[in-house]
Amino acid sequence: MILSVTMNPSVDISYPIHELKLDAVNRVETVHKTAGGKGLNVARVVAQMEEVVLATGVLGGTIGEFIIQELNKCNIPNDFLKIKKESRNCIAVLHEGMQTEILESGPTLSKEEGIFFLEKFECLLTKATLVTISGSLPKGLPTNFYHQMLEICHKNGIPVIMDSSGESFKQALLYEEKPFAIKPNITELSQLLGIKMEAGIMDLKQALNHELFTGIKWIIVSMGGEGAFVKHGEDYYRVTIPIIEVANPVGAGDATVAGFAVALHQNQAVENVLKTAMTTGMLNTMEAGTGYINVNKFRQYFDFVKVERID
Repeated sequence: MILSVTMNPSVDISYPIHELKLDAVNRVETVHKTAGGKGLNVARVVAQMEEVVLATGVLGGTIGEFIIQELNKCNIPNDFLKIKKESRNCIAVLHEGMQTEILESGPTLSKEEGIFFLEKFECLLTKATLVTISGSLPKGLPTNFYHQMLEICHKNGIPVIMDSSGESFKQALLYEEKPFAIKPNITELSQLLGIKMEAGIMDLKQALNHELFTGIKWIIVSMGGEGAFVKHGEDYYRVTIPIIEVANPVGAGDATVAGFAVALHQNQAVENVLKTAMTTGMLNTMEAGTGYINVNKFRQYFDFVKVERID
């Protein structure tokens, strides 16, 4: 089973309006509400690929209950730590071809709630063979919280795919217990190393040899429409994808993580692992909904992905 962790989930609310009027009333006829958060997107895509998944994290209040209801509608098994504080809303106003986002920070967790989650997390690991950790930490938790989760996974022999950013992500890379795989983009890679990264092959090879990444088996640097640059052990790969019609790029990285997790879970060969990851990312981009893919198109686009080993 793949255990997908989202520590700070949300209800993602989309308000499509023709024109955003400031300091005035804006009426919305169609409102879309979905269970949001990077790890929940991962769980949705894993489930659509018919792999066993369990979504976990921290939820609270009526918003948390709504998220659980939405996951249940999609037949996504879930087991969250329930808290009394209210989970968050994230609002996207779609107007004139632009997207203006209003993101709540979410609940502030106590030290005790953090401990309770770690205890629950270790219990859930008894059923898991692979863990994905996605997104940000809620307020109140220490920046080394992801590292504490990694320690528990290492103790139980469970590999972790991590897709995060900021100080909590960097903290997770500073210790001996490293993730099995990470998926930064160019911007996140630049933040981790404190330098402005370019997308050139030699620059990327040099960057991925930084001591911060020592011990990480897979590093997938996502490059949007340009595909990805990958370090697997001592080998490097350039992965390219075809030009596609983009409906909604939000969640493409999460879908990439989902495909990557599924392929690893199925013990696929390196080339197929990378092609699967890129294909699910593409398929998400082609759908209006975030964290959704059309599995009927999988084989067609899988064959379009090219993987080239680089010396």
